[in-house]
Amino acid sequence: MLSAFARAFRTPDLRRKLLFTLGIIAIFRLGAFIPSPGVSYQNVQQCLSANQDTGGLYQLVNLFSGGALLQVSVFALGIMPYITSSIIVQLLRVVIPRFQQLYEEGASGQGKLTQYTRYLTIALGLLNATTLVSLARSGQLLPNCQLPIIPDTSIIATILVVITLTAGTGLIMWMGELVTEKGVGNGMSLLIFTSIAAGFPTSLGAIWNSKGPGTFFTVVAIGLVTVALVVFVEQSQRRIPVQYAKRMIGRRTVGGTSTYIPIKVNMAGVVPVIFASSMLYLPGLIAQFNQPKAGETIAPWVEWINNNLTRGDHPIYMALYFVMIVFFTYFYVAITFNPEEVSDNMKKYGGFIPGIRAGKPTADYLQYVLSRITLPGALYLGIVALIPLVALVLINANQNFPFGGTSILIMVGVGLETVKQIDAQLQQRHYEGLLR
Repeated sequence: MLSAFARAFRTPDLRRKLLFTLGIIAIFRLGAFIPSPGVSYQNVQQCLSANQDTGGLYQLVNLFSGGALLQVSVFALGIMPYITSSIIVQLLRVVIPRFQQLYEEGASGQGKLTQYTRYLTIALGLLNATTLVSLARSGQLLPNCQLPIIPDTSIIATILVVITLTAGTGLIMWMGELVTEKGVGNGMSLLIFTSIAAGFPTSLGAIWNSKGPGTFFTVVAIGLVTVALVVFVEQSQRRIPVQYAKRMIGRRTVGGTSTYIPIKVNMAGVVPVIFASSMLYLPGLIAQFNQPKAGETIAPWVEWINNNLTRGDHPIYMALYFVMIVFFTYFYVAITFNPEEVSDNMKKYGGFIPGIRAGKPTADYLQYVLSRITLPGALYLGIVALIPLVALVLINANQNFPFGGTSILIMVGVGLETVKQIDAQLQQRHYEGLLR
């Protein structure tokens, strides 16, 4: 492995891509610690020390920003607006025929969809920045903090912070696209990977200091088993054989080859977990803005939400979380994999599945296989996502438990894809790549 990395750095083109990627990652992490103009850095640090177990409503966004959200730094919003806008544009392909038409046009149409994603990212960044500033000024961002995070409450100062946070989102999006274009690829995913990995030492250190070596090594053992499980499932796929009939085009014989359609066990990736987390945050967000004022009694529905849907260790929360992950897995797979479209493309080029007639029978067979292979994938996602919540109950760890949930799914998935890309680029210049 070390010799493979040495070959990668001895190759000038690949070395330049790796160093460029590392430079962008360093800039990205630096921006997570630069406070926005008008934000009191000393007050923020004191408030963070009083909110060590901060999770709940802002946990996912804070995870994707590498802890920058709660520090209200220039990169506080992180990559989350881009993720949200990408998912929205992808879902709109089902609703808006024009979007589906652009997707089918190839590179030019997909370029327009990318442009729409960028515009939507800036709009969502502006909305999220306004919400973040209002929460910081009202003291709801860090509940145990009595110090003003943004001392200057003037309109000019507020607008300046909002513009800075929105510009930070645009800069992160640009850096991610630079890594995709001039680096090793997977720019946005690598930035998310960096944000999540940056929180691992802090989480492990907190477990060591608060729970002792026994719990620490238990957590590490659980983490190794979880990583092995995730790698195994992420690499698992059902290969449906496809045979292409021979055709005569002029004097040449075309076709007659055999290939397969790879259907992964986890085709949805981490998107269902993000969807389920976002949906479960909405009741807490609504209840937070309906808290009673001094002298008023709390509404029954607000009290029920506070007791059942804002605590990760509550059985109702866990059950809803698991069921919603399973539902969104089927939903996302249904809109991203179209058996009829695959069947039509196979029929157009003379392909068929052995033993299955072309046309509708092929589409029905693909739907049959897809619906059954999605079930273990959905259960796997639900179980992995529940690991931090179960750890919260069993070992009383906070909800930022490092090995499990969204963090481990993203890190393993992005790590595998990045290694494959570096391996492919290395094999273009050497007989051997990173992987054997």
